[in-house]
Amino acid sequence: MPVTMNEPLNVLQHLCEELEYSDLLDKAAKCEDKFDRMVLVAAFAVSSYGATYHRAGQKPFNPILGETYECIREDRGFRFVAEQVSHHPPVSACHCDGENFEFWQDTHYKNTFWGRTLEIVPIGKVNVRLKSHETVYQWKKVTSCVHNMLTGNRWVEHYGDMQITGGDVTCKLNFMKGSYWSSKKGDFKGVVCDRDGEVVRQLHGRWFEGLFCGLGSKSHCVWRTGAMPPDFEKYYGFTRFAIELNEIEPGQEQLLPLTDTRFRPDQRLLEEGDVDQASTEKQRVEEMQRERRKQRELNDTEYKPIFFCKVGDEKADDEAAERWVFKGDYWKMRRDGFASNEKIPKLW
Repeated sequence: MPVTMNEPLNVLQHLCEELEYSDLLDKAAKCEDKFDRMVLVAAFAVSSYGATYHRAGQKPFNPILGETYECIREDRGFRFVAEQVSHHPPVSACHCDGENFEFWQDTHYKNTFWGRTLEIVPIGKVNVRLKSHETVYQWKKVTSCVHNMLTGNRWVEHYGDMQITGGDVTCKLNFMKGSYWSSKKGDFKGVVCDRDGEVVRQLHGRWFEGLFCGLGSKSHCVWRTGAMPPDFEKYYGFTRFAIELNEIEPGQEQLLPLTDTRFRPDQRLLEEGDVDQASTEKQRVEEMQRERRKQRELNDTEYKPIFFCKVGDEKADDEAAERWVFKGDYWKMRRDGFASNEKIPKLW
């Protein structure tokens, strides 16, 4: 696939981008009412789609097997790490430790091309633990669809049912399927229910605008998308948060493993506008990955990720039965220094 089809971010960074509104989880952790906590978690789940509204034009880079990405945001009170743990199927795993929450997921996608549209069905669960209440919330992402893949203006929609569980409280959200000109484009509605299934909160909104709780004049805004930066159309439709994901702070180069996405040459060259060299580097990086795979097959060795390990039943019918769990040693290795660590492979 030509590099011009890509944006200068990759799938691992997209997982981190889902934390743009992590303040919702901070608020949830400090909320005493369990139903209002669920409303805030639901708003966080919906917010992960907000940045996609202006991003249908290009796709993220596919991570190389073993590629990593870290993001430490002291201003937001979290540290995040992700790793590409499998190539066939391509599985990305991540873990985030925040002051008030823990967030983790592993995901891969089933893609179906319908001629003019690309339907993307995510496999896996998103998990959030609120530290103050020790409640774990889980949900599966809904289907995404990119329209006008070959001609016309591309646009994206998300549709399907999402059920969020957390203790004895459940939230059910329905993302409605619409059309480019539909007045219901982006609409969703939902309810928060108690253990007996009784509705205690009503939710509605648009995934690219915000989430509201209540009905009619009593409805109030729980979450709203932030303002887009100036000239965002010229820069892949990135939000302010997305723009910051590729930055390397002064002194950070010596702390990051060489597998970090920000060192990937083709992605960096595309960001800098050197399309021809980015295309050449993309082919080289992908060829190196194929050669490593050939060597593993010749030596009959199995690839093992560095920072995540697989648990669960490989023979189960449910594809989400297998999970990738964060080992927790990334941050220790970081303190000790990645430069002298022989486990870190050369990917490009």
